[in-house]
Amino acid sequence: MADTGQHTPAATVVADDVHLTYRVHGTQGAKGSATSALSRIVSRRATPGVREVHAVKGVSFAAYKGEAIGLIGSNGSGKSTLLKAVAGLLRPTKGTVYTRGQPSLLGVNAALMSELTGERNVVLGGLAMGMSREQIRARYAGIVDFSGINEKGDFISLPMRTYSSGMGARLRFSIAAAKSHEVLLIDEALSTGDAAFQRRSKERIAELREEAGTVFLVSHSNRTITETCDRALWLEAGTLRMDGPAAEVVAAYEEFTAAPGRSE
Repeated sequence: MADTGQHTPAATVVADDVHLTYRVHGTQGAKGSATSALSRIVSRRATPGVREVHAVKGVSFAAYKGEAIGLIGSNGSGKSTLLKAVAGLLRPTKGTVYTRGQPSLLGVNAALMSELTGERNVVLGGLAMGMSREQIRARYAGIVDFSGINEKGDFISLPMRTYSSGMGARLRFSIAAAKSHEVLLIDEALSTGDAAFQRRSKERIAELREEAGTVFLVSHSNRTITETCDRALWLEAGTLRMDGPAAEVVAAYEEFTAAPGRSE
């Protein structure tokens, strides 16, 4: 077969019929309700106060090098759960997730060592991502400047517990963005910060795509998705409802949420 000169982009993530189910311990719903009783019968377990949540239901897709993919959907639709499965933090109940390299998950709720200074967290975060101490030292000033947390004082030398949630999220993104990733997963981190930081973040995401790999972005801001991503996955009630160009998927999702009787 003749070589046309066109090459298929390398797949970085493949999700094949992924299901994710987990159990929630609590007292939601009366222990003696018909629904909870039926659930115990079906599962053949007699554990009261425990319910099973089928968060992701048979999701399949392939992501390719150089793509920025937005994940949208109503609250509880399975976006963050799917992201954790791609990152390797959750094992699918059924199906498989194949990844190229080690995906890096950046989330607003990712653990930071609150008693340590921002400076120490930059070092530890860089080491956790596989950077050497020399690389961290070389990129340290750029990380702090990018985050903007020192614009109103020397906050980098203060314990992280003194930071607002937005400051912590900005520093976390800045640390992650200091290194190229084959697969970078971002959960709501770009919803924080002023317009200047959001602009820098979008520019850096574009650079990361050029340098190496694939970026996944979960955001409740449809504008952020359309401005940052060229493709979007719409999850609803755990199922993949639509996969296509970001503008088209967002438009369909907005029409869905605007329908009478719908609310977030």
